[in-house]
Amino acid sequence: MATTVMTSLPQFNGLKPQTPSVSPVKNLVAVQSTRRRGQGALGARCDFIGSSTNLIMVTSTSLMLFAGRFGLAPSANRKATAGLKLEARNSGLQTGDPAGFTLADTLACGTVGHIIGVGVVLGLKNIGAI
Repeated sequence: MATTVMTSLPQFNGLKPQTPSVSPVKNLVAVQSTRRRGQGALGARCDFIGSSTNLIMVTSTSLMLFAGRFGLAPSANRKATAGLKLEARNSGLQTGDPAGFTLADTLACGTVGHIIGVGVVLGLKNIGAI
């Protein structure tokens, strides 16, 4: 039994596969890999620039960057207090932006925007709207 399994697996010499001369059976691994797999639970269509998935991701990321830039979300130079009010502080980070939006703010707001977008896409996919 073990010899049958070993002969059905591909054998490689460098980058080229060796075809076994003992068994005329086709390579089972190659036959299974050519079959098209299903989309699965997390498959989302991203066909073109105007697809619904792309529009959701662009909108959520843009809104989060807008909120961070114009002071609607906490950033390196604006911290949130216990009452969720934003107050200015000096973080010591250098920026050329008049509003004090730093590189760390851009990365953080872009990441949060992507997380929100992925949540929206997966939620809409779950209910069948996408």
